[in-house]
Parts: sequence; structure tokens; C-alpha cells
Amino acid sequence: MSNIKTVSKLSVVTLAATVVLTACGVNDSGSQAKLPDVTTGDHRPADEVARDRFRNPQATLEFFGLQPSSKVVELWPSGGWYTKVIAPAVRDSGVYYAAHFDPESKIEMLRKSRSGYETFLASRPELYDQVVITVLQPPAKTDIAPAGSVDLVVSFRSVHNWMAFGMQDDVMAAVYKALKPGGVFGVVEHRGIAGTEQDPKAASGYVTEAYMIELAEKAGLVFDSSSEVNANSLDTKDHPSGVWSLPPRLKDGDDTKDKYLTIGESDRFTLRFKKPE
Repeated sequence: MSNIKTVSKLSVVTLAATVVLTACGVNDSGSQAKLPDVTTGDHRPADEVARDRFRNPQATLEFFGLQPSSKVVELWPSGGWYTKVIAPAVRDSGVYYAAHFDPESKIEMLRKSRSGYETFLASRPELYDQVVITVLQPPAKTDIAPAGSVDLVVSFRSVHNWMAFGMQDDVMAAVYKALKPGGVFGVVEHRGIAGTEQDPKAASGYVTEAYMIELAEKAGLVFDSSSEVNANSLDTKDHPSGVWSLPPRLKDGDDTKDKYLTIGESDRFTLRFKKPE
């Protein structure tokens, strides 16, 4: 894209536009007001909306504490499923940082993913003109937002990928650095069986809650709360291709398709951590 600027190590996507969302403040009791519905809009394709029953974006983001005024980082937003939900919600009074892949990566797949994401943002400038693209490609590139500047960092089913690359500690250090004191790290991940030994590479895609808590606490974050909003008790977690046996991938083919469609998407933990004040 010819109109990407670089500001203080951050690549800023600036495309022109106007969509105004009403900011949602603090009520008289001092607690956060309810987040306006972030799931509606013709910009969300029908196949993505259909996954809301498994991904539960409204309830998940409310649990993490997202507000229209939030400064929020999403780690590795990939094709933009959650970008379509979060970016319009904070466009007017907050900031959305998309900590994506390095456009100069030696891995072609990562370069293509980043390029495709930029094309997606450019397709709807009235929604995505304020998105700030940063790079999360440890160990060299971890400036996901200005240090100590953001209210919230979120991650959706990416922890197993960090583990596959052995970069999980670097990612968590980047999260800690970007958060304000009191800021929140919210993470959703395919939940491994409690009490089992964690595969350090998470080859099945499953990660235990205990491992995630240990990983976050090692970085200096404090476990705050958990939610079962993305739980799925039908997931037995013993599939031939791990989480990829389940929808949407259905990697094991047509013979088992009906079985896995009945189970649905994976069982997931939803955890909230805070950076100490």
C-alpha cells in the first residue's frame, strides 16, 4: 500500500473516512458501562457471523473490559476476524493496534498474510482508516505499541503458534511492556486437559490453563479472572489432527466431518490478567 506511514517505529495505516460510534463511559456506581453491540454491521461476512456462537465476541470483549475509548492491541490478527469487531468499536475515541507479521519476513506465508491484511483494511476505509499496524515478530521486532500506553492487549488462539516458534516469552514481555499499569491482557486459547503435561511446542493446538497462567505470571502479569464463555464440553481433545480435526478446518476429511460438526469448535479457556499498578 502506498499510503502507509512510519511513526516512531509504528507503521500507521491511514486511509480517509468517517464513522462515528458513541463512546460508552463510566456509570454512577463507578463501574464500566456495558459495551455497545460490536457484532452487527454489513461489513461482517455471513460465514464469520455464523461463528459467533463459538467465538462469542460480544461477551468475550465485555469480559476483557473493552470500551469504545480503549487503547487496545490485538496480537496476530491474521485475516481480521476480530479486527472487524474491535476496530469499528474504538475508531472514534480509542485506538486499535494490529500487531501483525513482519512485511519483510523471510517466510513467504507471513508476508502474504500481512499484505492481505493491508488490502482488507483498505477495502473499508470508513471503518479501518484509524487502524495502526505494528509488527510482532520476535525476537527482533516486538514494539506492538508505545511502552506503557495501552489499556488492553488481546490474543485469540495464538498461544500455540508462539510456542511452536519458541517465542512465547518474548511475546509476553512485549505485552507487559505495552500495557499501562493496571492494564489487562485477555487471552482465548484451545484448552488442554487439566493436569496433563504441556507439550512445549503445543503440536495439538491445545494449551493448559496452568501453563498459560505460569507463562503470564513469569512475565510479571497477575492472574485476575477466568470465564467459561468459550467453553465446549463436547470437545474430548483427543482428535487425530488436534484442534484442526474440528471445524472450521475439519482436517480429517469427509468421513469424520459430521462427527466433528456435531462437536463444534474447540473448548477454549478465556483468561484475564493485569499488569500491577
